[in-house]
Amino acid sequence: MTGNHPESLMMSHGYEPSWSEYSVKPPLFLTSTFAFPNAEAGKHFFAVAYGKEAQREGEIQGLIYSRLNNPNLQILEERLAVWENADEAAVFESGMSAISTVFLAFLKPGDRLLLSNPVYGGTHHFAYHYLTSIGVHVTPFDATSDLEALGDALIASGEGAQVRVLHAETPANPTNAMVDLEGLNTLRRRLETTYGTSILYAVDNTYMGPIWQKPLEWGADLSVYSATKYLSGHSDLIAGAVVGSAEVLAAVKGLRTFIGNMASPFTCWLLTRSLETLSLRMAKQTENAQKVASFLQQHPAVERVYFPGLPEQGEHQNAVYRKQCSAPGAMISFDVRGGEAGAFGCLNALRHIKLAVSLGSNESLAQHPYHMTHADMPDAEKESLGLTAAMVRLSVGIEHPDDIIADLKQSLDPLL
Repeated sequence: MTGNHPESLMMSHGYEPSWSEYSVKPPLFLTSTFAFPNAEAGKHFFAVAYGKEAQREGEIQGLIYSRLNNPNLQILEERLAVWENADEAAVFESGMSAISTVFLAFLKPGDRLLLSNPVYGGTHHFAYHYLTSIGVHVTPFDATSDLEALGDALIASGEGAQVRVLHAETPANPTNAMVDLEGLNTLRRRLETTYGTSILYAVDNTYMGPIWQKPLEWGADLSVYSATKYLSGHSDLIAGAVVGSAEVLAAVKGLRTFIGNMASPFTCWLLTRSLETLSLRMAKQTENAQKVASFLQQHPAVERVYFPGLPEQGEHQNAVYRKQCSAPGAMISFDVRGGEAGAFGCLNALRHIKLAVSLGSNESLAQHPYHMTHADMPDAEKESLGLTAAMVRLSVGIEHPDDIIADLKQSLDPLL
């Protein structure tokens, strides 16, 4: 096979046209079950699926039933793994489905979750409402936390022995705060060495990846995505994904099989299509975002811009950004003069940019995280992390940057 870069492999990896009447693109496999060539093959396929037999060298996994495997699912997962040079990937019906399955696969009552703060509102709710209700303890940390001191405190209290999952979201939604991935891996290894335990290290890489940040290179076991966002990029599907080692993915996929929350063939087919343009889309969005951030910095109705690499983020934050990211991405948050009223005035006046949640799509989207995506987060906690009622979160699309800027200008000028 020629072409080893991910952008090239998205056109061919995991699929041969000869398998499907020489169709250049993988067809959509809308079937619930697959016929076995013979009973012996069926026996072997099930033995491999349930881990009773090892897959033979060079063997393509046998198809059984679309809850277990489906050609569209397998092609997509193989292509997703390419972006981070990972063993495997697992695709789910939503980003929250992916995150919750990872948590449930590695946490049980009495265990402890180390969780960065802030995180997406759904992740926050699942951790602090559901997981705590079944006896899982949650210890928060944020981008300003001294990770060595956090380790000291966990060891001194004995709580470090309970830690089974370390989950970070970076850049954080919606503040763009950068968590040090290398430092977190050092903390994880310290706790494992102290207690002789094994800790799963997962990173929500939705904002940056898998183009601008690769958590597996910094020691993470798993990169987690809301595939609804950049991986799809078209605001026409809901999906989630997890990428990592075969050993760790075995537990995640095993639980997925019985929960039954894998993505449907049509969702997988759409995502496979979207991966072909992922690099192009994210490059254009990032280029646009840098121009938009520069405009926002200069507008007198904007009090602060939250965007990786800007001086407002602080030297420590920018040092972390430069170390682990290759570009700033296309997510911008900014505080509008006048607090909530100013933010609402800006959002209500937008004409081209759509007032909607979600992110990473071809079209630009803006929303109010304080009262929308992060509504469930306690107000005091939001404000302590810099998530204020004045904040607008903007996902920059692929439109002409002059049009995005013109829309922001006409929405902000009346606030002066």
